[in-house]
Amino acid sequence: MPAADLSSLKIHDSARSKGSAGKFLSIFAAVVGAIVLLGGAFVALRSRKPVVEVTAARAAGGTDEVTALNASGYITPRRRATVAAKITGRVTGVFFDEGNNVKEGQLLATLDDSDAQKSLAAAKADEGSAAAAIPDLQVQLRLAEIQLKRTQGLVDAKVQTQEALDSARASVDSLKAKIALAKQQVEAAQARIAEAQQAVDNCTIRAPFAGRIVSKDAQVGEMVSPVSAGGGFTRTGIATIVDMKSNEIEVDVNEAYIAKVKDNQRVEARLDAYPDDKDKYAAHVRTIIPSADRQKATVKVRISIDKLDSKVLPDMGVKVAFLEDEPPKKKDPNAVVAKAVIPQSAVRKDGGSTYVLLVKNGALERRGVTLGAQRGSDVDILAGVNAGDTLVVKGPEDLKDGQAVEIKQ
Repeated sequence: MPAADLSSLKIHDSARSKGSAGKFLSIFAAVVGAIVLLGGAFVALRSRKPVVEVTAARAAGGTDEVTALNASGYITPRRRATVAAKITGRVTGVFFDEGNNVKEGQLLATLDDSDAQKSLAAAKADEGSAAAAIPDLQVQLRLAEIQLKRTQGLVDAKVQTQEALDSARASVDSLKAKIALAKQQVEAAQARIAEAQQAVDNCTIRAPFAGRIVSKDAQVGEMVSPVSAGGGFTRTGIATIVDMKSNEIEVDVNEAYIAKVKDNQRVEARLDAYPDDKDKYAAHVRTIIPSADRQKATVKVRISIDKLDSKVLPDMGVKVAFLEDEPPKKKDPNAVVAKAVIPQSAVRKDGGSTYVLLVKNGALERRGVTLGAQRGSDVDILAGVNAGDTLVVKGPEDLKDGQAVEIKQ
């Protein structure tokens, strides 16, 4: 087989130069595109505003009220119940909705009671049958007593034998026993009626106390049961009711500071949903639970609100200040009065100076502050901040004066 002649395979110079130029242009365009994309990404990153969390500086209190400790907790009702049925059954009616106020004993739902009604009817029939036999036995008893009296006279006159008298007396005693048995049967039937009636009543679910419905847990057609069954398809509750008058505050206090908390100690509470000073609630310590949580190193404290209103809802976040019981102090005209109270997390340090970052018109303003007394997690500000100023409490460490920021919602 002759060898292939490859010397005839050549690329023309014009074609070679043209291909090189096209390849160079393609590489150049790719590099330029990458530079443009990187530049755009850099500009986008530079233009992105850092997100910060803010709070409002609060007005400083007077010298009459001294805060011993600050803490956070939640509103918890003392009376909360998940209402369930005593029996397993199918829901045939639901007569409430979330948010409804209910009275004690108010009808909430009904279950299918067809089987219970049939059992009740059978028990009533048995009671009627047993009761109907008693009048007939009483008539027979009266006749037997007459025959006994007659036989007694004939025996006394030596006309009848003692055997006839004994037979007549036995008839009377037998009828009395039958009447007693019939009465017992009537009582047993009445007990079965009460049992059947209780089964019918168990098909009706009522409110155990007055309160507000906060959860609707079953619908018409669903099966409910007092215990979990059916592979998760059976409901164990009908509704959850909360007695709004029993709402109180539950706070976990670090065990290192629990000595500052005492029974009946005065407390000021502020709902997280309404942080304004005008929405403070006067309260007092109801009880200190005599047990600590070793995992969290805290002690649970329950606080009663002196005057509840419609704003106080279960599971709301709340901040509390435990007040020291000190007599009013005379104001020193030469003393420096605190202008505001802010969280310590809003205070930043730069060398030996302290400052805060205010947010005004979407931009930061660095302002030096003079610190006063600490109040738990808060601190008094003697100069530099006024009540109502918006301060950064959490954000990047490299925030700068004049930098545009976005407030976390």
